[in-house]
Amino acid sequence: MSKKIITIGEAMGLFVADEVGRLEDVQKFTRSIAGAELNVSVGLARLDHEVYYATKIGSDPLGESIIKFIEKERIHNDFVYRSKKRLTGLQLKEKSIEGDPSVSSFRKNSAASKFSLATIQEVDFSIFDFVHLSGIFLALSPETKAVSHYFAEEGRRNGACITFDPNLRPNLWGSKEEMIKNINELATKCDIVLPGISEGKILTGYNEPEDIANFYLEGNAKYVVIKLGEEGAYVKGNDKEGKYINGFKVAEIVDTVGAGDGFAVGVVSGLAEGLSIEESVTRGNAIGAIQLLSTSDNEGLPNRGMLDNFLNTSKHQKI
Repeated sequence: MSKKIITIGEAMGLFVADEVGRLEDVQKFTRSIAGAELNVSVGLARLDHEVYYATKIGSDPLGESIIKFIEKERIHNDFVYRSKKRLTGLQLKEKSIEGDPSVSSFRKNSAASKFSLATIQEVDFSIFDFVHLSGIFLALSPETKAVSHYFAEEGRRNGACITFDPNLRPNLWGSKEEMIKNINELATKCDIVLPGISEGKILTGYNEPEDIANFYLEGNAKYVVIKLGEEGAYVKGNDKEGKYINGFKVAEIVDTVGAGDGFAVGVVSGLAEGLSIEESVTRGNAIGAIQLLSTSDNEGLPNRGMLDNFLNTSKHQKI
């Protein structure tokens, strides 16, 4: 039986360069859709979970394309709102031969950045099993910060499991100190925290996965899962000893963007299906690896058959 999951974030138009080079020199782009939380929604829906996505878009062509995309992916759009005054945000992304591609975002004062508590029609959090949050939406404005805390508090009050990917974006914050304070404040209201190792070092001041995990476990998290790139992940719970979970090698890394979102899809979907935290993290490692093979932020997210095939044929490639 599928679980009901709700996420909230900013959906954006994405224009990916068709040629290698600096964005200002590129002449042609391929249009797609971006958004960390939307990527997670897509991945969960493709694994047959019932997903609700909350956002605000402009009454413009990009916004309409996002609506059509959400409908195509079988994601509920009950909480997708249109703004008559503000535009949908957009991103430009380089085509990169190696390393992380450069991304330029145009989102200041976007429709989603003004998603406030007044925007939300009544949400019955009692119907949701999971609430997934990201540090990106938290960072957009005072309004989105308040909504992020509201989702965490109401979700937890109604018995949902709250998962949180810090997804650090320093350029969205006034200072490093402000970013650390706000991310860690929301983390105390979440059950599962999913930082990358470099993010964990910034947010906690610790270098070792166990110390980073202990920091969040002492702040009320039930599990902390630390992404270690191709090495896999480290997981520790308030009732489990820390453990390293092997990652998967891929023949060629096409694009690293969206790999962390794929990881979140694996962890959340695994737990929703009754898998152990270790099995769920293994699935997260697998979907994160699959994401490395696609230039789009969400195009490569697998359906059930694709995921099973990858797991069955890639076991020998575990690191």
